[in-house]
Amino acid sequence: MLQVRIITPADRTAEVVSLLEKTVGTAHLVVVPGAARDPRGDLTLCDVAREAADGLLSELRERGIDECGSIAVDDIGLSLSARAEKAEKDAPGEGADAVLWEHLSDATHEESTLSATYLAFLTLATMIAACGVVLDNAILIVGAMAVGPEFGPLAGFCTALVRRAPRLAWRSFLALIVGFGAAMLLTVGFSVLMDALDLFSAAKLDADRPNTAFIYAPDEFSFVVAVLAGVAGMLSLTSAKSGALVGVAISVTTVPAAANAAVAFSYSEYQQAWGSAEQLLLNLVGIVVAGTLTLLVQKALWRASHKGARAQSEGART
Repeated sequence: MLQVRIITPADRTAEVVSLLEKTVGTAHLVVVPGAARDPRGDLTLCDVAREAADGLLSELRERGIDECGSIAVDDIGLSLSARAEKAEKDAPGEGADAVLWEHLSDATHEESTLSATYLAFLTLATMIAACGVVLDNAILIVGAMAVGPEFGPLAGFCTALVRRAPRLAWRSFLALIVGFGAAMLLTVGFSVLMDALDLFSAAKLDADRPNTAFIYAPDEFSFVVAVLAGVAGMLSLTSAKSGALVGVAISVTTVPAAANAAVAFSYSEYQQAWGSAEQLLLNLVGIVVAGTLTLLVQKALWRASHKGARAQSEGART
């Protein structure tokens, strides 16, 4: 269940309350007249089943409640109520399959921001991966994958394509291009510094690396894994099972490929750098294609399930 908190001008409260009462899947409606001070108005609280929330939020925004007042949504960790159970039962579909498009757009918008923190995490992840490729250390590679924040802009780009949001698409694209460009450039400098300290060397880079050689040798499985990771990543973002996102982060070779390309470039190993760049591009394309298709399929399935539920409900009434 989700809790929706709405602030409305006094003259719009009755309209909102009527909408909440008509929405299947709602419970525990509370209205506190005059409780809000900024903006001034009434406070309305309501619990809603996750599978009914997206339609409700869309309707509220269409009526301009987000402009004249405020709409906030919080997850309810525990709800012990027979009314809540009935609301979830009455709402069409399953909560785990529901996509909150407003929440997804807001979350990916924040995650795809080209901020100093984003650049710092991506650069640090790339430098950790650089140590991993030179030392042929798989543990460092996995650690770098987990630290890398690049899935946020990738998810934002997928969401922008499905929702036809050019500003979000450009924002995500900019975060990816500038982020990886800056991280790789700084990692080239890091590699030069480590070489001066006699910690990196061309001999280590060119040596047999059974644990990390796959990074600069992309093949069919690189794209297959990227596609599977893209599907899993979008499912984890759109459902309540967000814990799977960590597993997605350590299954794709974006950050390690960027790191290997930077180190190889610093030693003029252009063939290895090109192979790493191909691996990076292959992973990025695979994730975007798979993530976008996943959202489109989810959107189509959700619409179909809602139409079926509505038809069944109308048939039962007649």
